[in-house]
Amino acid sequence: DALPIYCSLPSLFVALYDFEARSVAELTVAKGETLRVLQDEGDYVLASKVVEDAQRKGLVPSTYVALLEESLTNQQWYFGDISRTNAEKLLLSPENATGSFLIRKSQNSQNDYTISVRSNTVHHFRIFLGSNGSFFLHKDQTFPTLDKLLQFYKTNYKLLGFPLTKPCAKAAQETDEWETPREEFTLLKKLGEGHFGEVWEGMWKDKRVAIKTLKTDDMKQEDFAKEIQAMKAIKHPKLMQLYAICSIGEPVYIVVELMTKGSLLDYLQGAEGKTLTMMHFLYIASQVADGMAYLEELKFAHRDLAARNILVGEQLVCKVADFGLTRLIRDDMYQLNVATRIPIKWTAPEVSNFQRYSIKSDVWSFGILLYEIVTKGKAPYEGMTNKDVVEKVNNGYRLPCPNGCSKDVYAIMLRCWNISEENRPTFIDLKNELDVLYSEHYYQS
Repeated sequence: DALPIYCSLPSLFVALYDFEARSVAELTVAKGETLRVLQDEGDYVLASKVVEDAQRKGLVPSTYVALLEESLTNQQWYFGDISRTNAEKLLLSPENATGSFLIRKSQNSQNDYTISVRSNTVHHFRIFLGSNGSFFLHKDQTFPTLDKLLQFYKTNYKLLGFPLTKPCAKAAQETDEWETPREEFTLLKKLGEGHFGEVWEGMWKDKRVAIKTLKTDDMKQEDFAKEIQAMKAIKHPKLMQLYAICSIGEPVYIVVELMTKGSLLDYLQGAEGKTLTMMHFLYIASQVADGMAYLEELKFAHRDLAARNILVGEQLVCKVADFGLTRLIRDDMYQLNVATRIPIKWTAPEVSNFQRYSIKSDVWSFGILLYEIVTKGKAPYEGMTNKDVVEKVNNGYRLPCPNGCSKDVYAIMLRCWNISEENRPTFIDLKNELDVLYSEHYYQS
């Protein structure tokens, strides 16, 4: 005997095609209608329409129905169990404009859904699933399917408050084929050089990219593999995006997006840097804090946060770069090898004194980065040796408030330079505080 299929609200079915009943035993359904399957009869299912009297039931070909959740996966606008935070990150990415939207499962109720819409920020609206299988934002306006709900609010967007223009662009599909033949890359212009290698502007698949050429003489293969895995996992609008790698032969290529304005340090010290105001400084710092908050959430540490490792694009877009020193911190702490070169003037006391690195040490470096920003690229502790810096900082010395720097911004620097790691702010706190200051300057200007 066929076993009945018991369907709770989340296990509703949907009609894939129109079906016209040919006898009283069958049920006429229209494509997209929501159904509740009562029993599996093999080639047919016994079903009822959830938006009508449940007593009205009949047979429908089993190939004409599918689980509602399964049918939604084919919709460009449906993102399933994506979290609120990740929905916001996707919608705020450069590929999406005002009016981009997505529908996802509600995090607060297993039966309901949420529509997330981008404007100047991201707004979220709960979509309720009624006891009769209908969908609604407000009980006075119900719909048999999510698609019909979307069509209604696309036309009547003023009821929502925001237009629905197009589905959110899904993240570029990941591939396991990160390894790319060296012949596909063309090095055009050397952009810079560091401890780990050189950075070039290059071409790949008719696209301008940045290519890092790494020296791996003293880099363990295991360390390199961990770095690449880390870079693959990191995706955020304010962090540099990995495109491809070439690890066969020397030097190793790591291919990332190209930021046209170069490093923040060069930008601050250049002609465009001279025109920047405190509002611009706050905007830059907020973007860096945003990217670092994501790393903090993942328990990743940058370990070399400085203006030289922030890259600038058009419209003053800033992204955190150079993960050459990044390591996944386990148990919130990483013990540095004593042979590791440390950028002392950007480094927290617990690192320079004890070779011990915590995520909070990046917060200290962020304070130094703030100093670089508001001084338009001035070197910290100018005229002092590394040894002098370590001694003075250990004795309580802190960089003075730069000329033209507001008391509020300098107060943030001092909090970042708290000798106690636990008393330093988190990056999400820094981001929020900088955004508030930016808003205040915006409305005062």
